[in-house]
Amino acid sequence: METSEFHIFYTNDLHSHLEQWPKIISLFKEKRNLYEERGEDVLLFDIGDHADRFHPLTEATLGKANVQLMNEVGYDSATIGNNEGITISKGALSELYEEANFPVLVANLFEKNGERPNWLKPFHFVQLSNGLTVGIIGLTIPFRPFYEALGWKVEDPFEILPPLVKKVREQADIVIFLSHLGLNFDEVVADQIEGIDIILGGHTHHVLNDGLIIKNTLIHQAGKFGNYVGHLSITVNHQERRIENFKARCLAVNEYAPCEATAARIQRLSYQHQAVLNEEISWLKDSLTISWERPSSFAALLASAIREWCDGELGMANSGLLLEGLRSGPVTKGDLHRICPHPINPAKIELTGQQLKEIIHHGLSKEMIDKKIRGFGFRGEVMGIMVFDGVTYEEKKLSDGLTHAYNIKVNGQTIEHDRIYTVATVDLFTFGHIYPSIASAKIKTFYMPELLRDLLAWKLRRM
Repeated sequence: METSEFHIFYTNDLHSHLEQWPKIISLFKEKRNLYEERGEDVLLFDIGDHADRFHPLTEATLGKANVQLMNEVGYDSATIGNNEGITISKGALSELYEEANFPVLVANLFEKNGERPNWLKPFHFVQLSNGLTVGIIGLTIPFRPFYEALGWKVEDPFEILPPLVKKVREQADIVIFLSHLGLNFDEVVADQIEGIDIILGGHTHHVLNDGLIIKNTLIHQAGKFGNYVGHLSITVNHQERRIENFKARCLAVNEYAPCEATAARIQRLSYQHQAVLNEEISWLKDSLTISWERPSSFAALLASAIREWCDGELGMANSGLLLEGLRSGPVTKGDLHRICPHPINPAKIELTGQQLKEIIHHGLSKEMIDKKIRGFGFRGEVMGIMVFDGVTYEEKKLSDGLTHAYNIKVNGQTIEHDRIYTVATVDLFTFGHIYPSIASAKIKTFYMPELLRDLLAWKLRRM
């Protein structure tokens, strides 16, 4: 019985932590040379969220610098994450991979008319030196309201995958799924959809060092921020044309010395594109201050900008979205990016007066002010106090030490519990458990592709 071994290395959820990239390049080069000298094939993949606009270089180039860096690797395929998919405009995403030297696989993303964009493919095939064919499929998480607001059509992976796997399986000996869906989805896919040998996952940032087997499918994921590179050693049976054994691991990137040439290239790219961030957008006569513990002028301006942009009856934003204040004098794009780096968009929702009152109380509580969160696009330290535009209230200390808001008014009128209010806020609150009444709101409108710092620039220009 003849067998041979090939290797898979992959990155997932780098999120533009480019300080890790020179070490990742060193790792890739060392491992590829090692195994190719042995006559063993090496496949390289990226599972999405390589780009994240929190990094100045990604911001200045809208991700194109990330693609230039990815071209160094020789990836066999890549898929996209939500940071590529929904934090830049439709036009910017359509141009993002123009110079990519690797196929971009996203089987569930379409134009509004149902046509597949010409910059992506649903699947791709790679021929191994042992004669076996590897079929690769890519999918991204379908944040439908956001993709639709940007002008895309995104489909349910569970509708797309079964016929696609069947089609690819007919032409491939081994099927690999590049999944930016998250571990929970991957587990369901492995359990319910036959024909996938390996799921390389992302989005949820799990470190699955030894991998996870469900039925006949291996699931692997390698953390976040370039701390690890995923590595699978695959033993295949030539006669039966199938995987016979595997070894999975997550390789610690910090054990590798940075590639000096790559580090220098990142530095050159940053210098080349700095002019974008140096663009002056406004001149402040007076400083704008920020406090995470109490209302402040800069947070008030943000709430006002969101309200005006979304045409809401009132505006609200947590002050932790602003990491610093602004001094008087010139204000540049780079200043606003440094102060408000989050890939977060404005949104408008409908709430009852009773729900709004509960949010006001919660947003002013010490628990929420000091709350640390991760994910949902938030790149700050703590939530900070909720600040409003169009809402006034008085406060008093209760016997238990908590602060109570009373005499709440919306645009000068006492809040009505049963009335519906249109509230301009941030999409951060529409996810998860931060404010359940917002997450469960039936009427939500997302304003894309503008991020909060774009609204700040718009507001400052008009001052």
